[in-house]
Amino acid sequence: MQRRPGFPARLPGAAAPAPVRAAAVPAAASAVPSGVGLDSAAVRARMVSKLAAGGITSAAVLQAMAAVERHRFVDSALVNQAYEDTSLPIGLAQTISKPSVVARMCELLLGAESARAQGLGRVLEIGTGCGYQAAVLSHLAREVYTVERLRALHDKARHNLRPFRLANVHLLLGDGMVGYAKGAPYAAIISAAGGEAVPQEWCDQLAVGGRLVAPMAVASGQQMLLVIDKTPHGLKQNVLEPVHFVPLKSGIA
Repeated sequence: MQRRPGFPARLPGAAAPAPVRAAAVPAAASAVPSGVGLDSAAVRARMVSKLAAGGITSAAVLQAMAAVERHRFVDSALVNQAYEDTSLPIGLAQTISKPSVVARMCELLLGAESARAQGLGRVLEIGTGCGYQAAVLSHLAREVYTVERLRALHDKARHNLRPFRLANVHLLLGDGMVGYAKGAPYAAIISAAGGEAVPQEWCDQLAVGGRLVAPMAVASGQQMLLVIDKTPHGLKQNVLEPVHFVPLKSGIA
């Protein structure tokens, strides 16, 4: 049986990652929404209703989207747009994805063979950003490893996630293009940045029965949502709808 990597861990050539330290709480536990305005559960409920009307059918995904307070992950000047279906800048030329895109990609992960059989296990997220998608994934997966190459965003995500006390989320500062071999194999890999091709390291670190969901450029140059399933006989690839994500880059900055 493969040993789970300990934390804090270190990626080659990277600074030591920072786990989101928390008390022992269930992985899918969430704070009970309260208050008024953006703190009200009703605001997120309206967003979730629109997601359901837009085609998201997974009850688990809709519940996760309802549980995570998206306004806590955007800059104060943009909080009034937090529950609109739009991407928003988070600094360093990066964005927080649209709620509909986050929900769509998470739902695709749950459609993997292994996830349908035994629930979503260990997930690798490429591109932590502000931490929002990692928070959503924490309600869907048993464990989330999330890699960010930009130190300032890694620190921002750690700050944003700390109040949520998510015991199953681990933040890593490093080059996402090489994945995180110490945590492999992964039941799912999800990328929040799009490149010209899927790195071989991601495919190698994906478990048999697992699924990879990532934006990738096709021959026309258009960025498309790509789904790769790893079967006992090899990789099976499906190209879905057009998307628009920030570029996938290597290195640490």
